[in-house]
Amino acid sequence: MADFSPAFERMIQNEGGYRLVNIAADRGGQTYAGIARNFHPNWPGWRFVDTQQMENLELSALVRDFYRVQFWEKISGELIPNQVVAESIFDFCVNAGVSTGIKLAQIVVGAVPDGRLGPVTLAKLNDMDPAVFVLKYALAKIARYAEICNKNREQSKFLLGWINRTVKELV
Repeated sequence: MADFSPAFERMIQNEGGYRLVNIAADRGGQTYAGIARNFHPNWPGWRFVDTQQMENLELSALVRDFYRVQFWEKISGELIPNQVVAESIFDFCVNAGVSTGIKLAQIVVGAVPDGRLGPVTLAKLNDMDPAVFVLKYALAKIARYAEICNKNREQSKFLLGWINRTVKELV
């Protein structure tokens, strides 16, 4: 069964590490360690960020707990048998949202895309070759990113980064 720790370490690198950023046209607004203030205004870590206490160990624990609760537990990561598959789903859910990430995985494995990773989806993940899943999932993610950019041209500046994030999984 998959383990949260390596999945978190890989994802936090993809999110740029423990940095505070504010990129124009980013719908999430100001972000710290990939946590978007516009989407998670009540995250308790903002009190450390707002008081410039970025070195506080409690802040890094809050980041880790946030990703465990908001993403890993929601995808039942510990029930996914293959670590690489779990990391791929987890990372995309962080980037695109849990429901979107799970629905895309369900489409890849041939399950009904309801946005919940339940026993049917888990069984289909078990039956699919992990390398085939990761490749098909990567292609589906890139198609999703292209769709986002086609709908909103301002998001195109993120496309190369999204594609690079996806391709890194394949190496």
